[in-house]
Amino acid sequence: MPSSTRRQFRAALKPGAALILPGVANALAARVVADSGFAAAYVTGAGIANTYLGIPDNGLVTLTELTDHVTTIRDAFPGPLMVDADTGFGNALNMRRTVQVLERAGADAIQIEDQVFPKRCGHFEGKQVIPSAEMVSKIKAAVDARTDPDLMIVARTDAIAVEGFEAAMDRAHAFKEAGADVGFVEAPLNAEQIKKIAALPWPQLINIVIGGKTPEFPNDDLKTLGFAGVLYANTALQAAVLGMQRALGHLKQHGLMGNAAAEMLTTFSERQRLVDFAGFQAMERKYK
Repeated sequence: MPSSTRRQFRAALKPGAALILPGVANALAARVVADSGFAAAYVTGAGIANTYLGIPDNGLVTLTELTDHVTTIRDAFPGPLMVDADTGFGNALNMRRTVQVLERAGADAIQIEDQVFPKRCGHFEGKQVIPSAEMVSKIKAAVDARTDPDLMIVARTDAIAVEGFEAAMDRAHAFKEAGADVGFVEAPLNAEQIKKIAALPWPQLINIVIGGKTPEFPNDDLKTLGFAGVLYANTALQAAVLGMQRALGHLKQHGLMGNAAAEMLTTFSERQRLVDFAGFQAMERKYK
C-alpha cells in the first residue's frame, strides 16, 4: 500500500489544493478521520506526546515510540500519511535512520524541522533553531536515506519566532535547494506573512492550531493563495479532550450518564462499527 499511497500523495499535494490533513495520534483517531471522509492524515507528534505520555510537546517522544504509532495508524488508515518526525531525533546520521525506519513503517511523507533537539511545539515560546547550514545537511541526509523516490520530505522552519520572517523565508529557499519536496514555514503571525509563504513556487503547508499563533482562513481562501496542504494537527485531540471533560464532568456531578448519554456519547454500536467489529467476527467464523 505505501507505494500507491505515496504516488497518490505526490499527485494530491500540489499548490492550490489546500488538502486538509487532520492530525491523528492513534489508530482510533485515524479510523474516525477516514470515516469522516478525509483522504489523508497527519501523524502528530504533539498528539502522541499528549495522549501516549500525557506530557507537552517537548521532544520526549522517542523514535521507537513514534514508529510504533505509525505502524498501528498505517494498518488502520487507507490513505496517505504525513508523519511528524520532529528534528529527526539528532544529527544527520540520526536523520538517515529516522527516515529509513519511518519509511518501513508506512509513512508517505516525513516532516522534519530545524529546531534544536529536543524541540518544542511550534506555537510555544522560547524556541531555538539550529544553523541553516546544519539543517540543509540533515535534509540532504533525509533525501539520501529514502528508498522510494515517491516518499516526500517536508522541511519545516521555526525561524520566524527566532530570527524573523525574512530569515525564515531564506531558510525555506535553502531547504528547497537541499532537496525538500514540500516547504513548511511554521507559525506565521498575520495575513501578509501567510500570503508571502503561499507564493513560494513549490508546495507549501500551513498549520492551523486553534488557539495558536496563526490566524485561521477559509479553505477556499487558502486554495486561492496557493497552499498545497493545511494541517489541523490538534483539532481531533482538542475535540476529544473537551468531549471527555464534558461527559466525565456530568458523570461526576450526577453519578450516572442517564439521558445525557445520547448527547455526550457515541453509541455502543457506532463504536463497534468504527473498529470493524463485524469484520473481525467474520474472520473468526472463517478460521473456525
